[in-house]
Amino acid sequence: MPLSLPAGDFRAFIFDCDGTLADNMPLHFSAWTRAMEDFGGSYPEDLFYAWGGVPTGDIVRRLNAKFGLSLDVDEVVHRKEHYYRESIPQVEPVHDVVALVRAYHGKVPLAVASGGHRDLVERTLVVLGIRDLFDAVIAAEDYARGKPHPDPFLKAAERLRVEPQQCLVFEDTETGVQAARAAGMAWVMV
Repeated sequence: MPLSLPAGDFRAFIFDCDGTLADNMPLHFSAWTRAMEDFGGSYPEDLFYAWGGVPTGDIVRRLNAKFGLSLDVDEVVHRKEHYYRESIPQVEPVHDVVALVRAYHGKVPLAVASGGHRDLVERTLVVLGIRDLFDAVIAAEDYARGKPHPDPFLKAAERLRVEPQQCLVFEDTETGVQAARAAGMAWVMV
């Protein structure tokens, strides 16, 4: 079903990656499951989807707090990212969103603003065949505070040289929508 865009004079489009451009959330869940099993923990599927858009390290900290664990954040993140990296060749596009990217490429500046690490975001975009369609790719390394803070989207607007209120964000999580609102941007829930 084609996406419905809100009315407005939008000068740039900013897209989340995982779950918005890439239909890869089951691959991320599998990677999380394997990593947590390696360290004797678990990440229930309902929490995985409820915490969508939260940076990886913050998820480990939340799991530690919620379940009384003392998992090493860096080790778990590294293992989870390793398992996801192995699965990237299986990533499929979210067809309606990728079609919109292709339709607006060259007409308005386009950016990706993701909570994922740059290496994984870039690899995912390459597998989807759309990396060259974006004027900027913002990843976790580019800002201090992840979603629901506005930092990823504000950094994307800055790189595109477009005022935040002139940007339209495409997101698949409530966390991402909160970040778009905090940035003063209109949004479309995918």
